[in-house]
Amino acid sequence: MAIDREQLLHVAHLARLELREEEIQRLEGQLNDILDAVSKVSELDLSDVPPTSHPLEVVNVLGDDEPRPCLPVEEALANAPEREGDFFRVPPGGGG
Repeated sequence: MAIDREQLLHVAHLARLELREEEIQRLEGQLNDILDAVSKVSELDLSDVPPTSHPLEVVNVLGDDEPRPCLPVEEALANAPEREGDFFRVPPGGGG
């Protein structure tokens, strides 16, 4: 599976990234290289490998929950495409 220019531009738009032409060309090549490398896994016989979330045992990965100051509203909404007062404005409906 390869990523074409149109898909790359769509993802960049969703991520609100403005890319120059040379960045688009470079990213398209890099992303396709990554997909090629990952697709090599499908060539392996993994029938005897149990599903795992981590290759190594992971313990104590979460720190204690400790209260800390909230982000100021202006900072939290600084990159919001639309806002309504102190809230994100989102299109009605949708959802899954």
